[in-house]
Amino acid sequence: MQRCLHLAGLGAGHVAPNPLVGAVLVYEGRIIGEGWHRMYGGPHAEINCLDSVPDEDRHLIPHATLYVSLEPCTHFGKTPPCSQRIIQERIPDVVIAHRDPFPDVNGKGIEQLQSASVRVITGILGKEAAHINRRFFTRHTLHRPYIILKWAETADGKIAGPGGQRLYISGDVTNRLVHRWRSEEAAIMVGSQTILADDPMLTNRFWTGAQPVRIVTDRQLRLSHDRQVFNEHAPTIILNTIVEKTEGNIQYLRIQEGDDLEPVLTMLSEKGIQSILVEGGTALISSFMRQGYWDEIRRVVSATVLAPGGIDAPAMREIAVDAGWKGNAKEGNFDMRGNISEKNGKHAGRGDGYLLEKVEHLLNDRIEYYVKAG
Repeated sequence: MQRCLHLAGLGAGHVAPNPLVGAVLVYEGRIIGEGWHRMYGGPHAEINCLDSVPDEDRHLIPHATLYVSLEPCTHFGKTPPCSQRIIQERIPDVVIAHRDPFPDVNGKGIEQLQSASVRVITGILGKEAAHINRRFFTRHTLHRPYIILKWAETADGKIAGPGGQRLYISGDVTNRLVHRWRSEEAAIMVGSQTILADDPMLTNRFWTGAQPVRIVTDRQLRLSHDRQVFNEHAPTIILNTIVEKTEGNIQYLRIQEGDDLEPVLTMLSEKGIQSILVEGGTALISSFMRQGYWDEIRRVVSATVLAPGGIDAPAMREIAVDAGWKGNAKEGNFDMRGNISEKNGKHAGRGDGYLLEKVEHLLNDRIEYYVKAG
């Protein structure tokens, strides 16, 4: 099953909004076939696995065990149901890491296999399987995209220079990593002030993979079309309170007045947006924090860049309290009180509602990864 999870991860950035799935076919301790879901709209992991079995081993399929990281589908979507192919191949045993929460599956694949006298075992490395598909699971259980908040701040806790002046805070190596993050998410989101101040492209240029959808909150349509976010390099969604229309690769979606994020996130989920990397600015990130709509935080801190009199980075301590969960962050530093231990070379410690998952150092940048606890 660990091999299944490894294979599943190879589809990151290519299969959304479908889940990441890997499959391995084993006969008497020997892998005779394996595969993963490689591309959205393409064959699923189980099909690729079965198709990979060489001719000289195909007679072993009815005597082999299929391991798969997620429950096989039973419905016709862009591809035929995987459960039917498993039954047709007369595979006697199937081991599944986790049930699929997608309503069209959600137990139906297991039931169909069992009805065809296939022996099914579930729950093997289920926690790990859920983690690798946390974006997919969040969308289909919480009915919103998976949210990652990301920003870079100076050594003195600023996200921009005086008057919002653009700063180059993180180094080239870190920037390449950020573009990898962009390739792994369905969308990037910023506020209109970030567009006005920095005029970013919001594209993946320094890593392989797909271009994420660009989402901009521009409630009063202040932005002019000469900004780079309106170019044709990637689709763009403009969230506003005035119009709903589509012009080329630009889609204007009308949202309600006010700051409530729930209807916005529900609408984006219904549009197929499975995950969002929220990159700024401070006001937008703070609104996600205050309302509790976040799943991960990736905070880049420079050891060398300073910006006296600049714009403050998101105030982690105050926002944590406002969001209704308790943190023990120190001023200007989101380290937590309590036990911090070294585990597998990574820092890990639990606070009162958040978890410092790991810390990385890339030249002069420190990258802190946080998740919600519990």
